[in-house]
Order: sequence, then structure tokens, then C-alpha cells
Amino acid sequence: MKGFKEFIARGNVIDLAVAVIIGAAFTSIVDALVGGIFDPLIAALFNADAIADATLQIAGINFGIGSVIAAIINFLLIAAVVYFCIVLPINKFNEKAYERKHGHKPSEEEAEVTETDLLTEIRDLLAAREGQGK
Repeated sequence: MKGFKEFIARGNVIDLAVAVIIGAAFTSIVDALVGGIFDPLIAALFNADAIADATLQIAGINFGIGSVIAAIINFLLIAAVVYFCIVLPINKFNEKAYERKHGHKPSEEEAEVTETDLLTEIRDLLAAREGQGK
């Protein structure tokens, strides 16, 4: 049970769970927006009754591109919602937290964390954990 608690408490697992929940919640909104507004517009552009009927004819071959365009719009809308409603606020929150902790905004040098920096931090944390266990 202890290992399970440690796994669940990891930040990336919690971030993933939040992303899945928020993504699922916004899916119905985006689907309604695409189905109610963009699908009819795309169908009208191609003189089709429905988005599935929208085709592009090149050299006598009909390409059913309406559904592809709708899927791309759907993806872009979901990505925009996730970025502006989740990623951007979290980045602002982290920046404010850094300012409170250090008394200034992070410089570009401080913001760029190298692999060596991360490995050094991990080594130090492991050493501190071993020192507490003894």
C-alpha cells in the first residue's frame, strides 16, 4: 500500500489525471461547437448537405476531407482550451511562487534547467534521504 501511495502522490501522475478529466469535460463542449457551428460552415463551403459529404475533387478523384477538417478543428479547439485554461494559469502560478520564494522573477539562466542540474538535484535528494534513514 505504501508503494501505491507514493506512486499516486507523484506530481506527473496527478497532472495526467487532471488533464484526462479536464479533457473529457471539454470534449462535449468542443464537440457541440464543432458540430453546431464549424460542420455546417465547412459543408456549405463545399456545397454539401453534411460535413461527411464534403469532398474535394482532384483529377477526377473525390477526397472526403470534411471529416478531416472537422477533426483538425476539434483538436485545435481542445488544445487551445487546455493551454489557456490549464497550462498558462499553472505557469503563472509557478512564476508567482518562484517570486515569493526568491524575491525576484527567474532570469533566463535560472529558467533553463540542464540535465546535469536535474541529476545533481536528484543525487542530493537521494543523499539527504539516505542520511535521514540512518
